[in-house]
Amino acid sequence: MIKRVTVKKNERGLLLRNGDFERVLQPGTHWLFAGLDQLQVELFAIGAPAFVHPLTDYLLAKEPAVVEAEFVRVELNANQVGLRSENGVLVELLPPDTRRLYWKGLVDVRVEVIDLASSIELSPALTARLLQTQLRPRSITGLAGALQVVVPEHGAGLLWVDGKVERLLGAGSFAFWKFNRNVSVDLVDLRLQAVEVTGQEILTRDKVALRLNLSATWRYSDVLSAYKALAKPAEHLYRELQFGLRAAVGTRSLDELLENKGVIDEVVTAQVKAKLAALGLELTSVGVKDIVLPGEMKTILAQVVEAGKSAEANVIRRREETAATRSLLNTAKVMEDNPVALRLKELETLERVAERIDKISVFGGLDQVLNGLVKLR
Repeated sequence: MIKRVTVKKNERGLLLRNGDFERVLQPGTHWLFAGLDQLQVELFAIGAPAFVHPLTDYLLAKEPAVVEAEFVRVELNANQVGLRSENGVLVELLPPDTRRLYWKGLVDVRVEVIDLASSIELSPALTARLLQTQLRPRSITGLAGALQVVVPEHGAGLLWVDGKVERLLGAGSFAFWKFNRNVSVDLVDLRLQAVEVTGQEILTRDKVALRLNLSATWRYSDVLSAYKALAKPAEHLYRELQFGLRAAVGTRSLDELLENKGVIDEVVTAQVKAKLAALGLELTSVGVKDIVLPGEMKTILAQVVEAGKSAEANVIRRREETAATRSLLNTAKVMEDNPVALRLKELETLERVAERIDKISVFGGLDQVLNGLVKLR
């Protein structure tokens, strides 16, 4: 009929008589008179301050004095978030509509209540604390309720709240409450970007199939305008470059394109740049990397080029032969009227012949050699 119970200094006891709450037992030895009742004592280690028990709602509703004396009371409504700290260290983010009790005595439990209606964004100090959780020995519970974003220096962040663009985020660290709303952030690279349009098969005006590869560079000029007007700006840019390339090639013949390859760059730039300016995109450069002709067209063009070069070579050969003949004729006229010039030419010829002969035997003197080679009339 008498029950002895010992509660340690780091414990608290919950006395139940016939299953109903009677009181909280403090540290020490307790002599409990049971009589005809059934007594039950549940011991709790207050080093883990969270009080998880089916009697939580009963204590909150019917035992305010007990709750005030023994527990830290937390009751959040639908528009409130709690920041629970233990001994000054943040350990948990409490979601809206939370009702909990935490033991007093061993761990200093404090709960800071934040109104979600006042601001969707966490303060910079709290954001920094959340981002440093990986460096702490104990992680923070409930981080899924906050969206953490780090925007790099060369980028920007597009904040979406319930499907609407809220604002543009600059470089830095940000955090936003996800409770009671749908929050997301799209990171956008503001640096110069490249896009490749490859393998485009297009017919020219004279029905020649060409395969072209185009390269372009672009950047965002107005991120908000781009994402308000376009679901995927990069894909829209790719399609516009395709259309511009077809407009430039399809309206010109093969000869026109081969004579002026830069016309494709000029036409694509003029057509696409004007369309993108109103959409927050800036096209900085466009260039055709390759123009691939069909196999049979390559052979035909090679034959045309070969024939043209052969004709040019023939013209040059005939011109040189004519000039050489004219020079010989002029030389002959000079020698006909001047025997001394003819003798000099003979000596020059003899010098050339002598260069190719290893040994010469001369009889009758040098005059005999000259007269023997060429006789003047």
